[in-house]
Amino acid sequence: MAVQNQLSETKQQPKFSVAMQSNAYKKLIQNTLCDSKRISRFTAAITSAVANNPKLQECEAGTILSAALLGESLNLSPSPQLGQYYLVPYDKQEKNTKETKKVAQFQLGYKGYLQLAIRSGYYKKITVLPIKAGELEYFDPLEERIKIQMIEDEEVRENTDTIGYYAMFKYLNGFKKAMYWSKKKMESHAVTYSHLDLEKKKQLEAGKIAKGDLWKYSSFWYKDFDAMACKTMLRQLISKWGIMSIELQEAYEKDMGVVHEDGKVEYIEATEQTTIAEEQEKEEPQPVIEYAEQEVKKQQEEQIDDLVQQPMSNEEFFAGT
Repeated sequence: MAVQNQLSETKQQPKFSVAMQSNAYKKLIQNTLCDSKRISRFTAAITSAVANNPKLQECEAGTILSAALLGESLNLSPSPQLGQYYLVPYDKQEKNTKETKKVAQFQLGYKGYLQLAIRSGYYKKITVLPIKAGELEYFDPLEERIKIQMIEDEEVRENTDTIGYYAMFKYLNGFKKAMYWSKKKMESHAVTYSHLDLEKKKQLEAGKIAKGDLWKYSSFWYKDFDAMACKTMLRQLISKWGIMSIELQEAYEKDMGVVHEDGKVEYIEATEQTTIAEEQEKEEPQPVIEYAEQEVKKQQEEQIDDLVQQPMSNEEFFAGT
């Protein structure tokens, strides 16, 4: 998004509500979205999201708009209730001046990943869920088979401790992939890539963090660990073995980053992007992904051929079947 060039008239960044009324912002939104109804909906949604988050109001207005326009281009909602993507305030320290400024980071929610995967049309089924204490009987990593006894009472299940996370997808052609992580493995992942402090997390859950210090733990790894864990499972599963649409690729590449005008993504915190790429370079090529995509297309063509070749009786024709 070429936001910074158009909005660098002054060094002092205006508040977002004020900046949204500037000609530069209006022109940028108009040129990007074009449709008047879409512009009105987008403006109302993003203004509401920022107004309800005091820390986000302190961020540079340009980074908020960049992240919001990225979400809009993916046809996702910024509403926290929907959980498709989030605008997350972060402190960024400039390398040269050591000056700290607040920027808005684009974070895709696990429900956003599900939305984009479903839209691609490749997946017959895709699911992710936390596994609660007492539910898991076994998970066979070789055959990728799992057996669980789900707690039937939703309220009881919600209040039961989580012990791990399960994610799986199945293509239209029947190819299936599944994975399971223990909670301990997920915590280790969060400590490595998101600087999660497990001790502080325990204190926060116990209500032992001073009210004035709560802002330090606004990361979703502190606020909603299970949701972030579900997102991580989908990222790992789809990025390694899934077919990714153009939209899903863009979302994956820019997730947890600040998008600059040249298209480059700056990550405020460590991510698993590089690690996944390195692992895939070491692994042998995965022909099954290309094969699966070809099989999906073949399956769709065969369905069309069947419809064209199948003769219809006069009774079926006039009945409209």
